[in-house]
Amino acid sequence: MTITTLDKLISAMGNNSSRIVFDKATINGQVAGTFTSLWRASGVPGQAVVPTDATICTSALVGALGFQNQTPPATSYIAQLFSVSSVNAVTLEIRDRLAQMGGLNGTLTTEQTVALDLSTTGGGLAADRRGASDYSDVQFFLEWYVATGVTICNATVVVTYDDASTGTLPVIALAATRPAGLMVPLVSAVPGQFIRGVTSVTLSASTGTAGNFGVIATRLRAMQPQSLANLAQTSDWQQLGLPQIPNDSCLMLNTFNSTTSTGAIRGGGKIIHG
Repeated sequence: MTITTLDKLISAMGNNSSRIVFDKATINGQVAGTFTSLWRASGVPGQAVVPTDATICTSALVGALGFQNQTPPATSYIAQLFSVSSVNAVTLEIRDRLAQMGGLNGTLTTEQTVALDLSTTGGGLAADRRGASDYSDVQFFLEWYVATGVTICNATVVVTYDDASTGTLPVIALAATRPAGLMVPLVSAVPGQFIRGVTSVTLSASTGTAGNFGVIATRLRAMQPQSLANLAQTSDWQQLGLPQIPNDSCLMLNTFNSTTSTGAIRGGGKIIHG
């Protein structure tokens, strides 16, 4: 870290920062106890486009929280979130959206290619965005861009682990409710090994509607519980842990829900540089 003293931190807070602002419309039709991506929610930042082929994400994408890239060795850190409020009680998360793909079809029962590998896609992900070399800082999700049908089915996901071995995750039971915005975590099936990429997804039955879903790789950078609806809350650098934000990080918002919608979410913050 370049900011090594409290004096440098205070100076950066007052003199060298990027202001972030978000104001996202509610996403309805969700389920309590699930994750919802705000990547496609309308508002600020703007509504992102639905991805197609596997790509590495950057801060230039519509939907990302903007900040100013730095000239090394200077870097950036999330130092404050302020006046954050939600119509519902949720946990708000800020993730670096490392990579994405879309175009998977809810009516196909044949193997669907994902071809998202953080070591090779787009020439490979920058090491400072990846975090630990064994990919233990990375979390993959299935993400729904357009709702699929209501027929219950299972998803079989083939992955590549950090040591380049391949494997199949335990079958994922997909409930009848699979709305736009839903994020379903993909968890390693091998103790001590971590997912580096996703090869394919196979559905056990047609959901009845094609919809559109895909796979994303993320790295959690900050989180703020909104314990009460419509209560504005603030977190400082100590509460947030002063997470480092490498150049080109694609900062996205998502929620962990307590009810059937995300609620409108708004607030701001500071990314400091030094």
